[in-house]
Amino acid sequence: MSRDEGDIPLDEAALLIAAHADPALHVPSQLDRLDEIAAQLGPADIDALCHLVFETLGIRGDVQTYDDPQNSYLDKVLDRRLGIPISMSVLLIEIGRRCNVPLVGVGMPGHFLVRDPDHPELLIDAFSGGKRLDRTACAGLLHTVAGAAVDLPDEMLASVGTRAILTRMLANLDHSFRRRGNVQGVRWATRLRAAIPGQSMAEHVALADGLAALGCLEDAAALLEESALNPALPQETARTLRGRARVLAARFN
Repeated sequence: MSRDEGDIPLDEAALLIAAHADPALHVPSQLDRLDEIAAQLGPADIDALCHLVFETLGIRGDVQTYDDPQNSYLDKVLDRRLGIPISMSVLLIEIGRRCNVPLVGVGMPGHFLVRDPDHPELLIDAFSGGKRLDRTACAGLLHTVAGAAVDLPDEMLASVGTRAILTRMLANLDHSFRRRGNVQGVRWATRLRAAIPGQSMAEHVALADGLAALGCLEDAAALLEESALNPALPQETARTLRGRARVLAARFN
């Protein structure tokens, strides 16, 4: 049951995202729920794991209401038996970890996938019930979501770590909230994205700009001020960030 990236627990972090949408959610109980699901199987292989998740539990891709924010919350995916590629992949990874089936995420644009390190050439599409995809099939899938002119370089099929997965989950929620005019949702999703370790300064500025565009000037200024406190930043960069924060704060006042 190994972890990666400094022991950032993917299951707990993903459930904490859900808890921001539902403050009554008890994260430890949901972690126990994952333990209980995995205990139905015990140590297993990838085929048995996929059978448990997609056949026994009946979790499937939500093709009708794909954009529903509930599809990004692990507890709701388990409740509704519906999800999107990345949330279903997280469940597969975390239940697999408990069953000694080590899996990693693959951040292909438009459609998140899973890799079994024992068979790295075949990727697993959780959204399609655990279907195995070779490179040609991955290219075809990419073309359906991004257009036939898009190439599939090797880096699009690279394995990604916990921080990248959490960032992408929150980016999905950001897009969903914006389409629904849910400003409060955008605010908390942005704050969580900014809190993920390893974010670049350009990413922090882009997040602040996104908040400012929605009229959340105080939040945007606070984010820039916090970013400027990074001791690794050159002094000139920190001064620039503080100056931008002051401009936003003045617009708010």
